[in-house]
Amino acid sequence: MSKFHEGERAVQSRSGVTDEAGRLGRGITSAIPDAARPFLESQRLAVLAGVDRSERVWASMVSGAPRLITAPSARTLRLAAGLPDADPLSEGLARGRPLGVLVVDPERRRRLRVNGRVMKADRDTIEIRTEEVFGNCPKYIQARALEPGTEPGRVGDARRSTALTESQRLAIERADTLFIASVHADAGADASHRGGQPGFVRVLDARRLLIPDYAGNNMFQTLGNIAADPRVGLLVVDFDTGTTRQLTGRARILWEPEALAELRGVARAVAVEVDEIVELAGRGPVGWRFVEYSPFNPR
Repeated sequence: MSKFHEGERAVQSRSGVTDEAGRLGRGITSAIPDAARPFLESQRLAVLAGVDRSERVWASMVSGAPRLITAPSARTLRLAAGLPDADPLSEGLARGRPLGVLVVDPERRRRLRVNGRVMKADRDTIEIRTEEVFGNCPKYIQARALEPGTEPGRVGDARRSTALTESQRLAIERADTLFIASVHADAGADASHRGGQPGFVRVLDARRLLIPDYAGNNMFQTLGNIAADPRVGLLVVDFDTGTTRQLTGRARILWEPEALAELRGVARAVAVEVDEIVELAGRGPVGWRFVEYSPFNPR
């Protein structure tokens, strides 16, 4: 039985990678491997993907000290952190709700995706029952090293709008890292990473973004979800100031060469129509010193 749903299979087929994806899909398990536990326990960042009470999709982030992330059992992932009330995803952490978790190691360019359902969520802890666990390649992760002794900032009030301000547009255009949340009715929520040289995300206007889809693991979980359900959430983190910008909206996959002409050399892109933006000062991780861009980034 295929581990991929109809949207993923459709994108794999159109991209000509069905056989390769099938081989890679054998690595998707429902349990956390014992070998992954030391990695999880040493990590300081996790990106969350979920759905709020209005059924809008959001991406968020938690950060903290080592052992922020643990696996008490093979089917349980625990985060020793909660989301503040100002975070738009906080209301989507009810028991049984879908939640995707992307654990990222910026320094060593490693990542692990854990998708499942919320078992418990409060101000101090989030636990999920795992349904999918799999690793991803290191491509397009910009190396960042955490400076010792960095203290988190105070979370400010949420600044909400339905269109990007000029400063938000500039912040997105300067970003080298983006996280995207997507969903599927049966497969649940998923958080994924996108990276490139600053400017790889194109801000077309105050409500529209264009994100190139660079060659990756060819399983197409994100694009497959979008093919079946256009709702997405985006998270842009300023690693210097700790400000986060969360966007929710709808996406579609662009395949037509004329639509991709400005992106030079990509086979696909994701066009996003923004419905709402939430900006939070002091919400994101700080103290992550930039080291170098990924050697895989298109120049």
